[in-house]
Amino acid sequence: MRLIVCPGSAVEALLEREPVDHVLTLVSPDAVVAARRVATTVLRFNDIAEPRPGLVAPSAEMIRAIMDLGRELPAAGTLLVHCYAGVSRSPAAAYILACAAGSAGEERAIATRLREASPRATPNPLMVSLADDILDRGGTMSAAIAAIGRGADAYEGDVIDWAIGDPARA
Repeated sequence: MRLIVCPGSAVEALLEREPVDHVLTLVSPDAVVAARRVATTVLRFNDIAEPRPGLVAPSAEMIRAIMDLGRELPAAGTLLVHCYAGVSRSPAAAYILACAAGSAGEERAIATRLREASPRATPNPLMVSLADDILDRGGTMSAAIAAIGRGADAYEGDVIDWAIGDPARA
């Protein structure tokens, strides 16, 4: 699967020039989401590292929905994932999708690949922790993200264009 990760400001331009099969939108509960010509899944939660009163934390059900979407798309399909800034939620989703498509033991290499693709990415640790539990990775996903550290300060993240999963299936 091809995975394109970006900030919200880049979505329309990418949809105009790239063949996208599905859009995954990760936004705050009160965000306005524009209608799109392409199938879209919207998950609403705050970009928080731990549950906090008055805010909506990502849930295990949301993380499962992200992983299910990755499994449901054709191997040759393209998924565009975005959040508001493209720094935390969408890079976390990319990391989760790549780990789910890969094998246990690849978590550190995938995290390193993410850092190389986006020096600004700071994947949401709560999302990663939930996926770590769901995929039964014993903390290796969270440790790998902690090892790459916080990304460079930025108002917006980089556009990431990845192929994930088994390339022989594509």
